[in-house]
Amino acid sequence: MRVWVNLSMLAYQRQNWPEALAAAQAAQASYAARRDPFFDSLGRIRIALAYAALGDGRAGLRSLGSAQSTYTRVEERERPRWTAFYGQAELDHLAAIVQFNSGRPAHAEAMAHRALAKIPAAFRRNRALATAQLALAQLHQGDAEQATATATDVFAIMDGDPLPGRMRTLIGDFHRGLFVRAPSTAYARDWADRMRTEWSRA
Repeated sequence: MRVWVNLSMLAYQRQNWPEALAAAQAAQASYAARRDPFFDSLGRIRIALAYAALGDGRAGLRSLGSAQSTYTRVEERERPRWTAFYGQAELDHLAAIVQFNSGRPAHAEAMAHRALAKIPAAFRRNRALATAQLALAQLHQGDAEQATATATDVFAIMDGDPLPGRMRTLIGDFHRGLFVRAPSTAYARDWADRMRTEWSRA
C-alpha cells in the first residue's frame, strides 16, 4: 500500500496522470485497503485526484464521494507512522483540489475553508498549501481582490521561508490568473511587488 501510494504521489507531482491513476487504483485494490476503510479512503482520494487531473471530473467527483464516505467508517487505532499525514484535514484539502480541477471553484473554496479549520497552526506548509488552493478557488469565482489577499497570506504563513516546489506552482498559477483577470489594479501591482520579493528568497 505504501509503495503504491508513494508511486501515485510521485507520478502526480510529475504530472504523469495515467501513471498516478494506475498506481492509485493498485493501492485501492490492495489487501490493506480491503481490510481497513482508512487505506480504502486513501486509495480512493488518490484515484479522484488523478481522474480530475486527467479532465474526467465526473469520475473524479465520484471517487471523491467514495473516499469521503469510506472515511466516515474509519476507526481510531494504531497504524504505520507513514500514514500520519492522512486525516480529515488532509482529505478536505485534497477534496478542494479535486473540486477545483473538476471545474467547481465554489465547492473547492468550501473544502479549503474546511481544511484550514482543521489543520494545526504548527503545520505551516500544509496551511500554506490549503491557503494557496483557497486563493485559486476565489480567483476563479471572480473575486480577484479577496483572492489576492488570501494568496498574500501564503507568504505570511511561510514567514520568510522559501516556497517549496508544489507551493511555487500554485502561486505561479495564481499570479498568471490574476494578471489575466485584473492586470491594472492597485492590488495586482502590490501583489507583483510582493511576489518578486518572495521569489528572490528561493
